[in-house]
Amino acid sequence: MNYLVEYEQEDEHDAMLLELARLDFELARSLHLKELKALSLWWRELYESVKLSYARDRLVESYFWTCGVFHEEEHSRARIIFAKVFGLLSLMDDTYDVHATLEECYKLNEAIQRWDESAISILPKYLRMFYVKLLRNFDELEEILEPHEKYRMSYTKNAFKLSSEYYLREAIWSNTKYTPSFAEHLEVSIMSSGFPMLAPVVLMGVHDHIGVATVAAFEWATGAGATPDVVITASGEVARFLNDIASHSVGKNEKDVLSSVECYMAEHGVGEEAALVAVAALAEHGWRTINRAFMEMDTGLLPAARLIVNLTRTLEVIYLGGRDGYTFGGDIKGLVVSLFLDPIAVIRI
Repeated sequence: MNYLVEYEQEDEHDAMLLELARLDFELARSLHLKELKALSLWWRELYESVKLSYARDRLVESYFWTCGVFHEEEHSRARIIFAKVFGLLSLMDDTYDVHATLEECYKLNEAIQRWDESAISILPKYLRMFYVKLLRNFDELEEILEPHEKYRMSYTKNAFKLSSEYYLREAIWSNTKYTPSFAEHLEVSIMSSGFPMLAPVVLMGVHDHIGVATVAAFEWATGAGATPDVVITASGEVARFLNDIASHSVGKNEKDVLSSVECYMAEHGVGEEAALVAVAALAEHGWRTINRAFMEMDTGLLPAARLIVNLTRTLEVIYLGGRDGYTFGGDIKGLVVSLFLDPIAVIRI
């Protein structure tokens, strides 16, 4: 949208081209608002039925993130799938982070690993509806996929299960007051940042006729059971460091695990300001790693990698200036309003 304003200010801009660009933007926005309305209805029913009042209610913010990954009309299905899976992941994340006891965390992880309705009985009552909705929503998302695309769901399920394992490890640290080394913290917190899980989710809804969501791309995005690709891990580093810088500035919940900032302070014996500077520099180093790996990678994987890089770029916007625009939606309200609601004048030729 800002590009339209900047182009209009150029003395030799093409008025016809500008009008077409504005009309194209409005058509895309119309589709986005239609999707957002449908997703809002889905989220309201889900959020009210699971009754997890401690969990963040941030559907609009997550959809804003989604539009930064892929805004084109052909990616409508991908946006809807991503927003739904991310919403479910956020509910699970908040359960581990701010509410569940350690015993309940163990039970939740066991149920997630089993991924079967027979596991409902092992959960505390307040989590049972969430678990039912989780399984049913994944089944519904699988139905959206074409028959030859259904293999994709196994990658996403496995990534969701892996996220649960790392959330549990952080819950153990928090409940036992354990202080990990900086390296040990990163080993876990990069995975709990969500990026290794979200990589296959980004690809899951992309139509395969455009050569993005190939089997090779899913193998790359998930590491095929081994260590994830450097673009994924470096994106996880950027996400973790930006998140920890933002959370450090607003204070912690009682149950929060030590952040990378706090682990850096403890390990290096430095103060808060020095640690924040060092962690911000590590986030910049993560970007250099992403850029270098992107330039050197297999050209067949570039379309998929570009979506992951877009995911990281948009996250940078959400955390711009040390804020957490997902947890505190008001911090990016102006951006959301500008993208979805602010009018654009159309030139009449």
